[in-house]
Amino acid sequence: MRAVDGISYTVNAGETVAIVGESGSGKSVGAMSILRLIPDPPGRITAGQILFDGRDLLTLSEEEMRKLRGNAIGMIFQEPMTSLNPVLTIGRQITETLEQHRGASRDDANARARELLTLVGIADADRRLKQYPHQLSGGMRQRVMIAIALACNPKLVIADEPTTALDVTIQAQILELMKELTQRLNIALVVITHNLGVVARYATRVNVMYAGRIVETGPAAAIYHNPRHPYTIALLRSVPRLDRPRQARLEPVDGQPPDLTRLDAGCAFRPRCRFAVDACAASRPALTPASEEGHFAACFRGADLTATDQAA
Repeated sequence: MRAVDGISYTVNAGETVAIVGESGSGKSVGAMSILRLIPDPPGRITAGQILFDGRDLLTLSEEEMRKLRGNAIGMIFQEPMTSLNPVLTIGRQITETLEQHRGASRDDANARARELLTLVGIADADRRLKQYPHQLSGGMRQRVMIAIALACNPKLVIADEPTTALDVTIQAQILELMKELTQRLNIALVVITHNLGVVARYATRVNVMYAGRIVETGPAAAIYHNPRHPYTIALLRSVPRLDRPRQARLEPVDGQPPDLTRLDAGCAFRPRCRFAVDACAASRPALTPASEEGHFAACFRGADLTATDQAA
């Protein structure tokens, strides 16, 4: 089974790129592959390159990868309560990274930990460093995860659905914090999410994934204002919007994601698509230029979709 099938994208310093799609579309597997955290067996990377700072990560030894993880590349995992160690204090979990990768003394590491907690908006840092994960709220635990990811001044941070377990107000705070830190520290940021509405305000570019492939990619403004793939259109129409009448109904994406072990030669989204034509069953469309520079969509009918189709 190809959980991720030939995806390709770039992330520049100071830029936020969002990876969007339903559960099972390959978002997290693609991100974990960057850090080579896919268990082997059963998973393996069969081809391609992962270029980071001029080096192909697939050619590095496991020891070299350990030096990159948490150092040059930070990761914010999906659920902080299961990612943080319940028997270690918050302070120890931050200082461990600094001692391991930067050779910091205990005093220097503690000072940096206090600085990081202040940076991510946690007050009374000295007291919080002595506490355990269960003593913090969900939003504070997520801020601690961000602090750990930023501890060694990484060049790239990957955030795997960092706001899933949080309420809407805290989601906005966390995303604002991540965007502000990314721009201030000139960090490349990849945000993985299933919610197009969440990233509308924060992403520079958006990659929409379906069945292990990128089906649409481009600047966030182009994706939101002129989507060219039926799946992107369906996702956008399922998100609540303030500019619609109160009586307007949300439209869920009909059907279920495909079984990746039983994909045929055609477009994987075809069974759920109301725009499908005979050509969609014969082969999978490649990414082709869409509405503006840097905007691509993998749809035979992408150029035919009118403003009415996109907004209906």
